[in-house]
Amino acid sequence: MPELPEVETVRRGLVPVMEGQLIARAEVNRPDLRWPLPDRMAERLTGQQVLGLRRRSKYILADLASGESLLIHLGMSGRMLISGGIIGTFHHDHPAPQKHDHVVLHMSGGARVTFNDARRFGAMDLLPTDRAETHPLLAGLGPEPLGNAFDERYLADRLKGRKTPIKAALLDQRVVAGLGNIYVAEALHRARISPLRLAGKLRKTDVAALVPIIRDVLAEAIEAGGSSLRDYRQADGELGYFQHSFQVYGRENGPCTAPGCTGTIRRTVQSGRSSFWCPNCQR
Repeated sequence: MPELPEVETVRRGLVPVMEGQLIARAEVNRPDLRWPLPDRMAERLTGQQVLGLRRRSKYILADLASGESLLIHLGMSGRMLISGGIIGTFHHDHPAPQKHDHVVLHMSGGARVTFNDARRFGAMDLLPTDRAETHPLLAGLGPEPLGNAFDERYLADRLKGRKTPIKAALLDQRVVAGLGNIYVAEALHRARISPLRLAGKLRKTDVAALVPIIRDVLAEAIEAGGSSLRDYRQADGELGYFQHSFQVYGRENGPCTAPGCTGTIRRTVQSGRSSFWCPNCQR
């Protein structure tokens, strides 16, 4: 599932063709994705100006002149693809409609934005912009890891006394929003912290080091356009490139790349999910 860097990359790709533009026509080609789509969705979107695009955790929010916001979640295989618009120095012509093009936005500037989702684990909803944070998908989220509210003091307070592994704590969206399996693995390796360590047992120095490392990993991943492992593509259809910088994720039995470390990357299953780490330098 796309994590914060992938969703932020998609949001940035949509900005040039959506912000300030009218949705000249919206097509909704099925009644549901993961959940039912909102009533009269095509009618409510058609003719609306997109005032701005923002991200909250792994969700994109398009704020509309109507006072509603379109919430978009990519799910496992969802893609927001642009055609008919100038992206950088390239013009992307409209492709023929595809089987899994579930929602299509024809923008006033000539671009077409298509939500394509083969597995239909994605989601869309329309909600009041001024009450967006009360939406069931957003209400319980913790602070953004790139925002000012996520700092050493906050994280230390949230981890205090927790008897769950640090990996599980960082994946808890109520603690910090947007982190997923890939970037937690990479951040813990850089911080030399085992994913098996109990969150409440981390030293103050560990927490102090972890916060800026999480920020650095996310910033580098965004700069690289995210990580493309299976279905993820940027809005212009290009792959992300951060997967080429993985130090531990997906590198089971490979050598540890930490300076001076001679360890081997191992894979451990935690709560049904793979954890990649180096037992030699992550303690």
